[in-house]
Amino acid sequence: MQWSELQRDPKSVAALADQGDVRVRRRDGAPLLLVREDAVVSASDGAVSAARALRNALAHLPDEAAADVLIEEFPWADLLPAAERAEFVTDFLRAVGASAELGRWSVLAQVLVEWKATAAVYADPALVGELSRPLEDDLGPVPAPSES
Repeated sequence: MQWSELQRDPKSVAALADQGDVRVRRRDGAPLLLVREDAVVSASDGAVSAARALRNALAHLPDEAAADVLIEEFPWADLLPAAERAEFVTDFLRAVGASAELGRWSVLAQVLVEWKATAAVYADPALVGELSRPLEDDLGPVPAPSES
């Protein structure tokens, strides 16, 4: 539905929202999603329960088995060294729990973006070597932090 329809006839839009989610398209911005609060609360409760169950199930597995489970969904995690893979599992579990509790799945999305980028580095042995070598050159004084 268009934004102008929402402005012109909000009662009919509310009736549509009683039947399901309503996408409101705007010319000057991203579409909006009109959702009943009781549906969101119910979905949020379900997400928290699912996240807790997932966290609990993976936490009871040995590190290697938990990593294997996540590698099935995120194959790039197999490129991580064993110690990094274990750290990925820990970060994943914490992010799932935090995301569910906050209702902000961007927390988990950011963790996945960061670990995927780390896996991409490990996929390039030359890059790993370059980033792992000790710095031998004096790169000069480090400027003091600024307040801006």
